[in-house]
Amino acid sequence: MAVMSDPIADMLTRIRNANTAKHDTVDIPSSRIKCAIAEILLNEGYITNYTVEGEGVKKTIHVTLKYGKDKNEKVIHGLSRISKPGLRIYAGAEDLPKVLGGLGIAIISTNEGIMTDKEARAKNVGGEVMAYVW
Repeated sequence: MAVMSDPIADMLTRIRNANTAKHDTVDIPSSRIKCAIAEILLNEGYITNYTVEGEGVKKTIHVTLKYGKDKNEKVIHGLSRISKPGLRIYAGAEDLPKVLGGLGIAIISTNEGIMTDKEARAKNVGGEVMAYVW
């Protein structure tokens, strides 16, 4: 198995591909950061559910995707990785991005944990802008 240089981009790509192919669920190799991102997606209403299965190193996150009345109505319209391993993007508390004028969310990695741009603004903390979801 090859070593992955950007596991968060891999997670977002798996969710994006499963969403485009109208799958009900998608499995992603687990890590604490990915679980935190899945928790944000669940709290913001972009996914229905997620569970962590397996033991030790072989843990996987089982994500249940969310659709509208029928599968042609997608809840996740876009997922985009912003800060990459080759080019990190940081924002101060006053410079946090607004995705689609507040209709989407930015996932920010702060020193108080991974949170949405709204939570980071409320706590007045900045950090690494990891991804946009809309």
